Amino acid sequence: QVQFVESGGGLVQPGGSLKLSCIKMSGSLGSVAWYRQVPGDQHKWVASIISYGVNFTHLEYERSVEGRFTVSRDTAKNTVFLQMTDLKPEDTADYYCQVPGHMADWGPGTQVTVSP
Repeated sequence: QVQFVESGGGLVQPGGSLKLSCIKMSGSLGSVAWYRQVPGDQHKWVASIISYGVNFTHLEYERSVEGRFTVSRDTAKNTVFLQMTDLKPEDTADYYCQVPGHMADWGPGTQVTVSP
């Protein structure tokens, strides 16, 4: 079943910023990955926040977003964030979060469009 609901997308100019959120609907937050999908293609991994308990996490980023995107979480709100800066047209996609490696049961996603 759908585990996450994403929000925060929109239209932004190149070089702009957006902050995406995803709320886990049930259960503890745990590790979460962000993916993105463009029409006609499969979901592609963007970033992960790997949980090692309440206070310890490990962050991982796909090469093209490293240094521009930052993943974080608020465990009290069962929410993971993706802060995106210096956005590029090639970042245009629908963004989703999911348990790392669970490539199914996608939520509604949130659309990000980077265009002049």
